[in-house]
Amino acid sequence: MHQHHSAHGLIQALSPVEPVTLVRPHAARRAARFFIERFPGTTMYAVKANPSPDLLRVLWDSGVIHYDVASIAEVRLVARTLPGATLCFMHPVKAEEAVHEAYFKHGVRTFSLDTMDELQKIVRATEGAQDLNLLVRLRVSSDHSKLSLAAKFGAEPEDVAELLMATRQAADALGICFHVGSQAMTPHAYAQAMERVRAAIVAAAVTVDIIDVGGGFPSSYPGMEPPPLDAYFDTIHRSFESLPISYSAELWCEPGRALSAEYSSLIVRVEKRRGEELYINDGAYGALFDAAHVGWRFPVSLIRETASDEMTAFSFYGPTCDDLDHMAGPFYLPADVKAGDFIEIGMLGAYGCAMRTRFNGFGAEETHVVSDEPMVSLYTGEVEQERRSATVTKLF
Repeated sequence: MHQHHSAHGLIQALSPVEPVTLVRPHAARRAARFFIERFPGTTMYAVKANPSPDLLRVLWDSGVIHYDVASIAEVRLVARTLPGATLCFMHPVKAEEAVHEAYFKHGVRTFSLDTMDELQKIVRATEGAQDLNLLVRLRVSSDHSKLSLAAKFGAEPEDVAELLMATRQAADALGICFHVGSQAMTPHAYAQAMERVRAAIVAAAVTVDIIDVGGGFPSSYPGMEPPPLDAYFDTIHRSFESLPISYSAELWCEPGRALSAEYSSLIVRVEKRRGEELYINDGAYGALFDAAHVGWRFPVSLIRETASDEMTAFSFYGPTCDDLDHMAGPFYLPADVKAGDFIEIGMLGAYGCAMRTRFNGFGAEETHVVSDEPMVSLYTGEVEQERRSATVTKLF
């Protein structure tokens, strides 16, 4: 991959006809270090957010050695890319053949489940293995998150005690996990979920070795500015310390968005303007799936030397033939944006590349490394600290 300082420098050098992905490895390293150093437990990257092998290597080099995989394809990918990684198969519904391959071929020892049927499947597929970490997933509220994950998975309260007791018999280490939903906007989401964990432990009267608070850690987007991540960590730590668990119990988390969102952005070109509608060369079937289908607003910037000071709310149409290829926004850009202009769309490291298709033959092919800062960051304190350290280094 070629390297440029910024999106502006790339546009000046290349004037790309197709959309271009920009990656910022330094942003992913910063996020990984933040979690490794400040989360009071084990940080496990949720691969589904961005399965790029390059990103996986950046996270590994930054100290992330545990990976949450949700399919046998993700198991194979991470095992191939990072042979020393610890893989945790955290999808609660898995093919029996996938469990067998993960255990016997790739050394996976950690699996999640939310029903007695899934427990029995795992026991069969691993041929009654005695070295399993089995985590029972509880159904918890997603009321405090922008995207719900409360409907599809999770044991119901009336089933949890029996399931925990049965899982305790099959597991070398017994865990409880949950997911508060994607982009949790308050630490209270985790405190509330931990109360469900407490109730489950008391009802089952079992020894629990692992508490996994899942993902949901937020990033910053227009109209979605969450509290500092330290507030989430403090709330989780207090709740964990108050649980009736073994003194040796482990605390895990599964950030996906929070580790990957700032890693990449996208440069698109405006092909047509119709009023406040801009026709761009990527869209709902490319990196902007969330903008189209769940109304996600991403930060945008017009890449031009001079532009109007007046800002206008625009919507986007993508390049395909479908009316569904529409991103309502609003996306605020200078009022004089026109065909031929380039726009950078930020915070697409999480789910942007993961959701891409090649529908109608459109999509970003080229990837370039840039060294400037992400358009938005939840790690601004770390950025300032890095700058101060660099200044001190230059002085000496």
